[in-house]
Amino acid sequence: MTLLTVWPDSGPEETLVRTTDPEEIATALKEHGVRFHRWSVVDGVTAENALQIYESEVARVSETEGYTYVDAMEMTPADTDEYRAKAVEFRNKFLAEHTHDDDEDRYFARGAGVFYLHIGDKVYAVFCEAGDLLSVPANTTHWFDMGTTPDYVSIRFFHDDDGWVGNFTGSDIATKFPTFDEIRSGL
Repeated sequence: MTLLTVWPDSGPEETLVRTTDPEEIATALKEHGVRFHRWSVVDGVTAENALQIYESEVARVSETEGYTYVDAMEMTPADTDEYRAKAVEFRNKFLAEHTHDDDEDRYFARGAGVFYLHIGDKVYAVFCEAGDLLSVPANTTHWFDMGTTPDYVSIRFFHDDDGWVGNFTGSDIATKFPTFDEIRSGL
């Protein structure tokens, strides 16, 4: 289930908001220019077929937002050294607080992940699941946690073909908040 939790940026000792209601989530995020939508979930989605399955939705978002490059990314658990190394590498890359010069739109076709948006003096943790489309506006400070055993297919939207480019803040704020695994275990 999708979950929005809001804490002061000083730490998670006080929960300011906790909701699973999609309308409440969309309203709370919209105040900060963050778009949140739900699409229908289709079984059997892979990185290879995601763009075809969601062709009309992808076209609508691309046209509305001016995206020119769209791809799909997949992490599927495997009992291999290659998967374990890739899981650690990818998770660590996104865990550090950063911004982008471009919007970061992600649709979760399968699995889940948590976007942590550091806006003003608050942290908005959005636990996204299959069916969720989240758009983090350009220059919004945030980080992402896919968990210790990443398992998802996401569609990514870009305004140019440079893809994902992070501008890291150097802050250790991400270490002060519950991880993907901790949030998921509390659902």
